[in-house]
Amino acid sequence: MALTKRNKALRACQSDDDVVSGTSSAINGTLQKVKDEIRKGAETIREAKKTAQRPWWKTGRFLFPLGMLVGTLLGFAFVEPQDLQDMHAQVSILMTEYGVNLPELPDFDFSRVEAEWKRLRNSIPEVWKFNNDGREFQVGEDMKARGLDAKYPVILIPGIISTGLESWSTSPDYRAFFREKLWGGFNMISQVTFNKEKWIAAMMLDPVTGLDPPDVKIRAAEGIDAASTFIQGYWIWSKIVENLAVVNYDTNNLHLAPYDWRLSLYNLEERDGYFSKLKSTIELFKRREKRKVVIAAHSMGATAFKWVEAPEYGGGGPSWVENHVEAYIPIAGPHLGVPKAIAAFLSGEMKDTVQMNPAGAYVLERFFSRKERQKLFHSWAGSASMWIKGGNAVWGSGVHAPDDECNASHSHGQLIAFRQPQTGSENGESSRNMTADEASEWILEHTPSAFQKMIATNYSFGIERDERKLKNNNRDHTKWSNPLEVQLPRAPSMKIYCVYGVGKETERSYWYARGEYEHDDTFADNASLECHDPSVDECTSPRAGALNLPLARKSRIDAEYSSDESIPKVQNGVKLGEGDGTVSLISLGAMCVEGWKRKRWNPAGIKVTTVELLHRPNPIIPRGGANTSDHVDILGSTGLNEIILQVATGVGDEIKDNYVSNIQEYAKKVRWDVDMD
Repeated sequence: MALTKRNKALRACQSDDDVVSGTSSAINGTLQKVKDEIRKGAETIREAKKTAQRPWWKTGRFLFPLGMLVGTLLGFAFVEPQDLQDMHAQVSILMTEYGVNLPELPDFDFSRVEAEWKRLRNSIPEVWKFNNDGREFQVGEDMKARGLDAKYPVILIPGIISTGLESWSTSPDYRAFFREKLWGGFNMISQVTFNKEKWIAAMMLDPVTGLDPPDVKIRAAEGIDAASTFIQGYWIWSKIVENLAVVNYDTNNLHLAPYDWRLSLYNLEERDGYFSKLKSTIELFKRREKRKVVIAAHSMGATAFKWVEAPEYGGGGPSWVENHVEAYIPIAGPHLGVPKAIAAFLSGEMKDTVQMNPAGAYVLERFFSRKERQKLFHSWAGSASMWIKGGNAVWGSGVHAPDDECNASHSHGQLIAFRQPQTGSENGESSRNMTADEASEWILEHTPSAFQKMIATNYSFGIERDERKLKNNNRDHTKWSNPLEVQLPRAPSMKIYCVYGVGKETERSYWYARGEYEHDDTFADNASLECHDPSVDECTSPRAGALNLPLARKSRIDAEYSSDESIPKVQNGVKLGEGDGTVSLISLGAMCVEGWKRKRWNPAGIKVTTVELLHRPNPIIPRGGANTSDHVDILGSTGLNEIILQVATGVGDEIKDNYVSNIQEYAKKVRWDVDMD
């Protein structure tokens, strides 16, 4: 019996051993399969690496030296041979202060090198020339060949952001910037890149006074160089100056009047005496040359012509204009405002920012966020002169705008529209589509109280149809940047030549989106529209958290929405219309072809000639070439240069109206005479 049990136990142990042995064999087999799979995977990865390995010309070892070489060559594109000797002399002086003596350069004759360098630069294809494109002085040469010569002294008035701004601050925090350009030039790029917070603090104006903040003093650069180029190689007025020089203009009969474009018109005179100095310059030219002057003003500079009649702003009354101003040439003038100014004040955005590629947009937002841009715009009272004027009478109702296409699927009259209206948001506000009047009011309600006060004390954006009130408005500085609320000077012999570009897609209205709430120390966005001061008890701005921080609802252009099939076309939330790429056609031309043809706004019957230049850029030239009509690049176009020289040399009567758009049709649809809302 015991033997039987032992045999059974032995057989049971042997069975267990067999099971264990079988299990081990199975495990070993599985492990072997796993090893084989790993080996195959490793071989696959090695093969994939070999396949994906970049060719030598795509590696960093090749691209980095190539980038250095290209950068060096580009740098030499802006350097003249004489600069090398000057650079050595300057470095030697600097090193001497630290007791380091640099060896003198060998006494070589650089004349041959300079001649070869000029020959090399002249042989560079036109597309690669940054400082010029081969048309320098050409218009002037053609005029000179006709026997034309300088006749009337010329005053040039730059547009917004065109004038270089330099620091005159002597406080310890800003002493390192003294006499350095904080706007314009490569120094600005350096400061924005490596010293952004200090740069922003210097460039912002006091939100209450609209003047310099404590310890900061920024002033406009002086002379023709103040707005000839923005940075080296990027010209602004230099083409016009070059062509004027060919027909014998120089600093004795040509003056560029730079200004601090951040300031309101009122503060420009109060702080800098800008208009008084400009009036004195014109009077000096009249005495020296015995002739009246020609004024050519670009962009924002074309919105402030009314000062010439106001004694308190340097003007001398109607007879002064008649006796001192021969002709006025507004170039790409935003007479009735710019829709992109609305977007900039609302959300710190515009077409240029929302259409950046994702990588660029990320870098911009991380480096210079929408909030930072928005706060800068709010402090720059001068930029508010670009606010849209005339309201619904000019820019359209909720169902129709003067510049709508006949088969439009959505009207530009809805200046700000929402694709998905929300009618029951938690703070009682609704995301409704808004016309120009509604959008202007809504944006102002959602801006800091200091900005609202600045707008109220410096600007007016309505339309005045009563001639008696228009005459009284001549003494109100808040009306002077709005041609719908003031009259042209009573100077019947003066001529006006409106010149602007058309044919380039321009932002006209917007699709917007409302986002979540965010912390905002401006207390701007609140449910109570009467709440302007957060210190009062009635302020009901949304708040959250233990610290009871104020919140603002984000408003942003709906950049995710694009449609090439819709009318008007939509790109990244921006509804596109006609214009010069920056200013809408209705703002560029409506006053010129219709408003100023009415005695109400032009009591002296000043002759107004309108010249539209079709945008026909050369795609292989970086800035469009001779036939560009872009808002800024038009300053280098052949058409505009010809017009300025014709007027300046006394043959302005050769200039005739030239229309290439439907502006005459659009202008007739503006409600000049009656408000039908």
